[in-house]
Amino acid sequence: MPPPTYLANLNSHKRDLHIQFDEGPHIYYIDRDKSYTSVTTWIHSFFTPFNANMIIDKMMQSKKWPKSKYFGKTKEQIKKETDPIYQKISKVVPEIEWAFHAPLIHEINKLKKEKNAVILAHNYQTPEIFYGIADIAADSLALAIEAEKTRADIIVMCGVHFMAETAKLMNPNKKVLLPDMGAGCSLASSITGNDVKMLKEKYPGVPVVTYVNTSADVKAESDVCCTSANAVKVVESLGVDKVIFLPDHYLANYVQKNTKVKIISWQGTCIVHEKFTGKEVEDIRKENPDIKVIAHPECPPDVISASDFAGSTSSMVKYVKEKQPKKVLLVTECSMSDNVQIENPNVQFIKPCNLCPHMKKITLNKVYDCLKNETNEIKIGHNIAEMARKSVQRMADIGR
Repeated sequence: MPPPTYLANLNSHKRDLHIQFDEGPHIYYIDRDKSYTSVTTWIHSFFTPFNANMIIDKMMQSKKWPKSKYFGKTKEQIKKETDPIYQKISKVVPEIEWAFHAPLIHEINKLKKEKNAVILAHNYQTPEIFYGIADIAADSLALAIEAEKTRADIIVMCGVHFMAETAKLMNPNKKVLLPDMGAGCSLASSITGNDVKMLKEKYPGVPVVTYVNTSADVKAESDVCCTSANAVKVVESLGVDKVIFLPDHYLANYVQKNTKVKIISWQGTCIVHEKFTGKEVEDIRKENPDIKVIAHPECPPDVISASDFAGSTSSMVKYVKEKQPKKVLLVTECSMSDNVQIENPNVQFIKPCNLCPHMKKITLNKVYDCLKNETNEIKIGHNIAEMARKSVQRMADIGR
């Protein structure tokens, strides 16, 4: 397959298409020659395989051991608390990283109980967050619905800013925290509440359907929100012949192809999905004739056309789980492929790997600091919150 798209887009070169990667044995091919050694394999040659007992012994011999979160516990206790998580994600998390993740995962899970906190994680979060600390891990719609059900006093959103805002809208009396307030979204930043007001003036009486990937002030000017999982259903539920659909242009295009309702769109795009191309999909097919390609509807039309299936993140997960294709390409964010792969070990994942720089701002260290000190609390003005909550609640009521 072609090399990772994220790097290819940053540093494209005509030689890129000569490179292939076989994920199972972790072998790179150049013009079908597999005599090359990957950097990962080369680095691993300098390290012994992961050995939990050896790592714990080194921790106990360290001068810092008395200050460790594990001080006072036996080797067996430490291993019991951390090893099961690693065994689950070991295929996608290198051994040399685990020694850094394990103490934080343990401490975060301990803090959750002490503070009656719940951690929500989006599908694009890294495996150590998605499987290591999340109480609820899902797509945007499920997170919005589940956030309303929680009895926790504190909600930590491992996602981006609009997701934390949505959780706050659904839980106005709870403390909602975001580990990094700079975790934004290209779609959310592409439109403002004033933009929506101008559109409503231009198209009086036309309902506004807003993708959940938007700020609270945009939601406040909308009639109803939607996610990629229920966009078509939401549009058709209004019983009208025309809607304003904001802000993702490509998702609007996808909805238009699946409904007779006329769609008036905005020109926003997702910086992750807009980079994929139909040619890239076709090139991957040439090298992998038996592959199934599953695309997110935020992708450009030529990518959707070149794919076997297009759907929301939850639909993509369901497709892989039920169909169990021999080989699959998920045309979406990198970490989602890792997270789905963990649950589907018999499926080979070909990973184009477009990273979301905003999602990757969320780290275990930031989650720990945020929860421990209860910082980065989400605040929304009362009037905006009241108006925005109605559009989000309407979305939740419609469901999938």
